[in-house]
Amino acid sequence: MKLRNVLALGLGGAALALLLVEPSLAQTPTPEAATAPTVATATPLPNKGDTAWMLVASALVLLMTVPGLALFYGGLVRTKNMLSVLTQVFAIACIVCLIWVFYGYSLAFTNGGGLNDFVGGFSKAFLKGVDPNSTAATFSNGVVIPEYAYICFQMTFAMITPALIVGAFAERMKFSALVVFMILWVTLIYFPMAHMVWYWGGPDAVGNAAKALAAATDDAAKKAAQDALDAVNADAGMMFKWGALDFAGGTVVHINAGIAGFVGCLMMGKRIGYGRDLLAPHSLTMTAIGASLLWVGWFGFNAGSNLEANGTTALAMINTFVATAAAAVSWLFVEWALKGKPSLLGMLSGAIAGLVAVTPASGFAGPMGSIVLGLVAGAVCFVMCSTVKNAIGYDDSLDVFGVHCIGGILGALATGILVSPDLGGVGIPDYTTKPGELVVGAYDMTAQLITQAKAVGVTLLFSGVGSAILYKLVDLTIGLRVTQEEEREGLDIADHGERAYNY
Repeated sequence: MKLRNVLALGLGGAALALLLVEPSLAQTPTPEAATAPTVATATPLPNKGDTAWMLVASALVLLMTVPGLALFYGGLVRTKNMLSVLTQVFAIACIVCLIWVFYGYSLAFTNGGGLNDFVGGFSKAFLKGVDPNSTAATFSNGVVIPEYAYICFQMTFAMITPALIVGAFAERMKFSALVVFMILWVTLIYFPMAHMVWYWGGPDAVGNAAKALAAATDDAAKKAAQDALDAVNADAGMMFKWGALDFAGGTVVHINAGIAGFVGCLMMGKRIGYGRDLLAPHSLTMTAIGASLLWVGWFGFNAGSNLEANGTTALAMINTFVATAAAAVSWLFVEWALKGKPSLLGMLSGAIAGLVAVTPASGFAGPMGSIVLGLVAGAVCFVMCSTVKNAIGYDDSLDVFGVHCIGGILGALATGILVSPDLGGVGIPDYTTKPGELVVGAYDMTAQLITQAKAVGVTLLFSGVGSAILYKLVDLTIGLRVTQEEEREGLDIADHGERAYNY
């Protein structure tokens, strides 16, 4: 298909996607809110230390994508497809970067009117109304960061998530189909998921409304203040309102991308020679470099998700250290015991599994709980990527499902347990019991596990079914898979007309 046709279809698909989303309604106060008591508060200003950390964290997450993920995936494919993987990851990052500032940030992090449970609107499309003085809330009362810093940070999450999917069907998807699919996927799947899990009014909005309720003196004022507080709490994504905990993207990033990749590899079918020919990685050296960069970048991913520089940021960082190490050791020794030899690829895969599993728990669990989580994740993901995968026979080229989806599910469910203060966790955040102050709220392990399981189930269904529809749409219009001749030749030459290596 000619480039102009690909671009036309991709842009047309994006336009269609936009039309399917209801524009946001202006956020106007309700009559009850207008009559509620108000509490004067000083306008918080960004702290330079928090701002500097968030800018560094954003750069670290970009490092995860390019070159980290690109090299990690690239080393795992055959020589003839190395350049294609590098191109796919880099192209996705650049395309999503632009989409994010055009309308992605607005769909993810603004009020969506009648669809606010599921997706935002277009009130900040093309970053309308954002300037260097605009601020975004963190998780502490009275603490904000520049909105541009928040936009950059969340942009890097949007850039890496669709790039993760590439590993599931590496070496067999058309580049043109990939471009169109990813434009549709981030618009219709990723942005709504980010909104459902992470969109809320912030601690000051909740705290100020709670203060107004506490200051109310008569029944009418109390009712108006309660209505105002209810309205603030209602202005959030569906899963956030459920109380689902996802510190840095277990559902939004890993389960979301993992199930989308799994559906893609099933719909595209196995690579030529899968199960018969040796389809070994061409450079574990490149993969080791990529995995190392991913671990370093992941500190921005997890510790940066606290949105400020404080003790919780340090907690997320140490958890990212120990869970990763535990999972790498776990995979290494389980593989050694079952297969007779400890492999570098196994240890690297275990490290990624630990990073994935600790992502939703990184700011909620304690270090000892994170070590247990890493040990379990390494063993479980090893079994999924070897025994289960071989038994079922699906061709998930680079184990996106076995590591990201399964690791993400394990981490999301474990977060509901490890958040318990009795197990070293920080507890459930509560912004209303002491208005204007973050305290530990009531915790019920069974109830929290049910909430976590609901969030996992919705993510699997929404992303799985939605991705299947998008794959089919692209297949009917462009075709998903390269020809057999092109696949045998390699995507480097077939799609891009150049090679990764010229000897």
